[in-house]
Amino acid sequence: MFRMVCNRLCPGEEKRVGTRTVYVGRQPASETDSYIAPKFCDNRIVSSKYTVWNFIPKNLFEQFRRIANFYFLIIFLVQAIVDTPTSPVTSGLPLFFVITVTAIKQGYEDWLRHRADREVNKSTVYVIENSKCVKKESEKIKVGDIVEVRDDETFPCDLILLSSSCDDGACTATTASLDGESNFKTYYAVRETAALCTEEAFDTLSATIECEQPQPDLYKFVGVMNTYTNQDMKPSSLGPENLLLKGATLKNTKKIYGVAVYTGMETKMALNYQGKSQKRSAVEKSINAFLIVYLCILLSKASICTALKYLWQNNPANDEPWYNLKTRKEKESFKLLKMFTDFLSFMVLFNFIIPVSMYVTVEMQKFLGSFFIAWDKEMYDSEIKEGALVNTSDLNEELGQVEYVFTDKTGTLTENTMEFIECCIDGYKYNDSMENMTVTDGPAFFGKATKDREELFLRALCLCHTVEMKKEECQTDGPAGSTENNGSYISSSPDEIALVNGAKKYGFTYMGNENDYMRVKNQRNEMEIFQRLHVLNFDPVRRRMSVLVKSNTGDIFLFCKGADSSMFDRVAPGEIERIKVHVEQNALDGYRTLCVAFKKLNQEEFDKIDKQLNEAKLALTDRETKLAKAFDDIETDMRLLGATAVEDRLQEQAAETIEALHAAGMKVWVLTGDKLETAKSTCYSCRLFQNNTELLELTTRNLENYDRKEERLQELLLEYHRRLVQDAPKIKSGIKRSWSESQEYGLIIDGSTLSLILSSNSNASHFKNIFLEICQKCTAVLCCRMAPLQKAQIVKMVKNSKGNPITLSVGDGANDVSMILEAHVGIGIKGREGRQAARNSDYAVPKFKHLRKLLLVHGHLYYVRIAHLVQYFFYKNLCFILPQFLYQFFCGFSQQPLYDAAYLTMYNICFTSMPILAYSLLEQHINTETLNSNPKLYMRISDNAMLQWLPFLYWTLLGAFQGLLFFFGVYLLFQNPSLDGNGQVFGNWSFGSIVFTTLVFTVTLKLALDTRYWTWLNHLVIWGSLAFYVIFSIFWGGIIWPFLKQQRMYFVFSHMLTSVSVWLAIILLILSSLYPEIVLIIIKNIKSANSKKLQFQLPVLVSYKNVENGYLSGFKTLEYKSSTLLLNSKLCE
Repeated sequence: MFRMVCNRLCPGEEKRVGTRTVYVGRQPASETDSYIAPKFCDNRIVSSKYTVWNFIPKNLFEQFRRIANFYFLIIFLVQAIVDTPTSPVTSGLPLFFVITVTAIKQGYEDWLRHRADREVNKSTVYVIENSKCVKKESEKIKVGDIVEVRDDETFPCDLILLSSSCDDGACTATTASLDGESNFKTYYAVRETAALCTEEAFDTLSATIECEQPQPDLYKFVGVMNTYTNQDMKPSSLGPENLLLKGATLKNTKKIYGVAVYTGMETKMALNYQGKSQKRSAVEKSINAFLIVYLCILLSKASICTALKYLWQNNPANDEPWYNLKTRKEKESFKLLKMFTDFLSFMVLFNFIIPVSMYVTVEMQKFLGSFFIAWDKEMYDSEIKEGALVNTSDLNEELGQVEYVFTDKTGTLTENTMEFIECCIDGYKYNDSMENMTVTDGPAFFGKATKDREELFLRALCLCHTVEMKKEECQTDGPAGSTENNGSYISSSPDEIALVNGAKKYGFTYMGNENDYMRVKNQRNEMEIFQRLHVLNFDPVRRRMSVLVKSNTGDIFLFCKGADSSMFDRVAPGEIERIKVHVEQNALDGYRTLCVAFKKLNQEEFDKIDKQLNEAKLALTDRETKLAKAFDDIETDMRLLGATAVEDRLQEQAAETIEALHAAGMKVWVLTGDKLETAKSTCYSCRLFQNNTELLELTTRNLENYDRKEERLQELLLEYHRRLVQDAPKIKSGIKRSWSESQEYGLIIDGSTLSLILSSNSNASHFKNIFLEICQKCTAVLCCRMAPLQKAQIVKMVKNSKGNPITLSVGDGANDVSMILEAHVGIGIKGREGRQAARNSDYAVPKFKHLRKLLLVHGHLYYVRIAHLVQYFFYKNLCFILPQFLYQFFCGFSQQPLYDAAYLTMYNICFTSMPILAYSLLEQHINTETLNSNPKLYMRISDNAMLQWLPFLYWTLLGAFQGLLFFFGVYLLFQNPSLDGNGQVFGNWSFGSIVFTTLVFTVTLKLALDTRYWTWLNHLVIWGSLAFYVIFSIFWGGIIWPFLKQQRMYFVFSHMLTSVSVWLAIILLILSSLYPEIVLIIIKNIKSANSKKLQFQLPVLVSYKNVENGYLSGFKTLEYKSSTLLLNSKLCE
C-alpha cells in the first residue's frame, strides 16, 4: 500500500519491483484452475485537481500559502477584531477580488480538465465477452478484457496486441500524443494468437500474461505470454513492439484485438502525466526583494507613529480632554496591550503601501501577453501551418535575460529531411548510379567494386531497417497487395527511408514485408525473398542495428549498419582504412555517415544465436542486459562493405540567427549526438565558428595515444586555463558580456571526455570548475557525441555556476527533453522528430530562425514592460501612503485616515490599475523592426538591469518627493481654511480629497509621459480612468447612502470643485510633480538631437547599459527620448 501511494505521488519513479499476472479474457488458464479476479485499478482517468466538495477549502488553502495573500488576510482579521481607523472592507475587498479572480481562473482550468476526463472515460469501446462484441464505456474496461479497436481510433488502455486484420498480424500506429513522434510505428501480434481474427475464436483462448508492474518509460516493457493448449504451456516473449499504448492512434489497419494489461491511472500515459517543475523568473525574485524593503518601511512607519503617539500623550495638554478624563489606574492597566493594538492599527492604516493587486496585474499581464507571441504572423510557418505556442506564460520576461543558449543540431539547426547523397563500396565512391563512378577519396585510382560486393551492399540497405510499406487497407483474407505495390515507405526514422530510397536509385527496390518475408526487386527486375529471422534493434548505447535474414537459397546473413565509431572495432582491420577516408571526408562535408557490414552464418552458428536471443527475450528480469550481451556477442567478426552519406540541410536563416544571438551578447553552445567532424562542419556552416576562431579540443582523439588519459586531460585543462584565464588581459569588473580578442576561442568536447571531467574522483570538482571557466571564456562551444543525460548535465553545470546566468535550451526531439526541462527557459522546435520537445517546453516555435524574434523583440519588450509595471506599482503606492503617514503628525497620531474608505479600496482596483495593465501589454519603447535589426539593444537590459537597486531607489525617491509635494502643497493651501467666496470652511475630508485627486491625476499622467506607443486602447484607459474617478467621486458624494453609518463624504467633492483656489492648487501641484521629468526629457532630446550618434534610451526607471563598439561599460540611468527620436533612431546602429 505504501509503495502504491509513493507511485501515485512520484509518477516519474521507474524502479518498480515485482510482476503482475493477467488472465486473458478474465477466465482461468485451465479448467482445473479457479479464477479469482485480481485487484487492479479501473480504467478511469483523473487529471482534475478539485471536486465540487473540496474546491473552496482546497483552493483557499493553496492561495493563502502565498505570503502576500496570507499577509493581507492577517490585516483583514486585525481590522475585523481590533478597533482600527479603517473599515475591514478597505483591505477585505481587494483581497476578495484577488482571491476570486484567481479562484475563477483555476476553477475554469480544472473544469476543462474534468470535461476532458469525462469525454475520455465515457467514450465508447468494444469488448469481447462470451464470443460477442459488447459496447461499453471506456472507464468500465478491466485488466484482462479483450478489446477491439478500429482504424483511426485511440487505444483506450495499454494493450498487448493479439491479432490484427493484416495477414502478418502487424499494425501501425502513431504515438504523437505520447512522445510527439508523428511517424508511423509498427507493432506485432503475439505469434500464437495472430490467427485469432474473430470474436468466436477468442472463446477458445486460454492464456496468461506475466509482466512487470506499471512504470512510466514509454519504450520499455518486459513480459511473457503463456498459451495453454491441451494442458501444454507455450511461452512467448513480449516487448515494446507488442504493447499498444493508451493515447496512441491506430492507423492503416482495419481493426485489431488486444488484451488490457494496464488500465486507468496505471497506464504509461497516466504515469507520464506530471506537471513540470515550477520555474521562477528573475523578476519574481526582484519583486520579493522589493516587498521586503517596503515591508520594512511599513514596520518603520507603524513603529514611529506608535512611539510618537505615546510621546505626544505624555504631555497632559495633549491627553484626554477634561470631560473624558481617565484615572491613572485606567491609563496604566493593559498599557502594553494598548501599545500593541495601536501598532496594529497603524499597520492597517499604512498597509496599502504593499500592492496586493500587483500580483493579479502581473498574472494578467503574463497571461494576456502570451497571446501576442501566439498571434505573431512572422512566427507562423506555412509549411506545417502552425505558429508559435506558449506553454508557460510565467517566463515571458525571462526571454529578455538569456545569457546562454544551448541548442541541438539535427532538426534544430538542420531541417532533418534526409537526402541520400552518395555511398562508398570497398573504397569506391558512387554518386548517381552504378554506371557513374568517381575517383576514390583515398589513393588516386579509378575503378569500381565487384558486382557481387555492389549487390551485397545494396541488399544490406534494402534489408537492414524497420521500414514498412504504407498500405491502403489491410484485409483479413487474401494477400495484402500485389508485388508491384508502389505505396510509400513509412518508418520512425527518416534516415532509414533515405537509405532505402538510395538503394532504389541504384536499382534495388524494397517491396515490403509480409509475415516476416521481405521482398526486394533487384536490378534485373527479379524478385528476391528473404525471411527475416531476428531484428537487433538500434539503441543509442551501441549505436548499431542488425537483422538476421535467410535467402531463398538457404543462406543466412547478418547485415549491420551503424556509426563508424561503433563498427570499426568489429570488422576486419584491413578493410577499415579504405572506408575510413571516405567517411571522414563526408563528415567534413557535413554529411551524416553510416557504415555497413555483413557476416555469413552457417546453420550451427545460427542455431546457437537463435537460442541465445530467445532466452534473452523470454527473461522477465534483466532482459535488456541479457539482450545487450547477446547483441554484443553476435555483432562481431563482420566484413565491412562500405558506407553511406546522407545530407541534412541547414535550416533557413539558421546562420543569421546565431550571428544575431552572438551580437546580442549571448553565448551559443551546440549539444549533439553526432560525430565530431559532421558537427564541426555544421558549426562552420551556421557561423557558430568563424574562420578566425581558434579551436581548442578536449576529445578522445587528444587522449587516445596516452596510457593515463585522465592525467593528459588534466594537463590540457590546465594549459587551456592558463591561456584563456590566467594570461588573458583583465576585463573591467562587473561586465559579463564583453567580447575581447582573448575570447576569440571555440571549444570542442565529446561525451567520453566530458564523463572523465564529471567523474566522481577527488579532483573532479576542481577540474570541473577549471573546465567551466574555460567554457565561459569561449565565444562558442561544441559538445558532440552527447547522450541526453549529458546534455542536461552541461546545462545544469552552467546554470548553477557563479552569477547564476539565465540559460535557454532549444531542441526538437525526445532526446532534448532533459535539457529543455533543466534550463531556465525551454524552447521546443516543432520538427520532424515529433512533438515531445514542444510539449515539454515553455515555448514552441516552428523553426530555429523564429528564436531571433522571440528573444530580441518579444523578450526585450516583455522584460521592459513588466519591469516598468513592478516599479510603477511600488511608486504609486508610496505616493498614496506617504501623505497618510505625514497626516498623523498633524492629527495627534490619532490614526485618523486621510482618505475616505471608498478611495482606499478602489485606488489600486479601479482608479490606477487599467492604465498600467494596458501599458504593460502594448508599450513599444523601440519599434519591433529596430529591435530585430539591432541585436546589441538586447544587451542593455541584460543582468536584470531595470530591476536593480539603483532604478528602484530612483522610483522610491520619486514617490517620496511627489508624496511630500502633494501633502505640503495642500497644507499650504489650507493655511487659509476659507477657500470659498462665502467664507465656508473646508474640513479634513476636503483636505484628503484634494490630496487624492492630485495623486490620481499625477500618477496617471506620469504613465502617459512614459508611454511611447499610443493606441486607442491606451487613450481609452488613461483618460477613461481619470474620467471614471471624477464621475465616481461626484456620484459617491452626491447621494446619501442608506448602508453607511456616516455620510462624511456627502457633497464634499462637488463642493471642492466650486473653489477656484482648489482648481489652481491641483493644476500647480500636478505640474510641479511632473516638472522635473518634463525638463529632463526636453534636455535629453535637445542634447541627443545635436549629437551625431543617436543612442536608444529608456525612461528613468531603466538602468540601460551603454554599449560602445560592442563592448559593455558600466550602468547608467537614462531617460526617454522623444517619439520622433525613437522613430528616427532605427536608421543608426
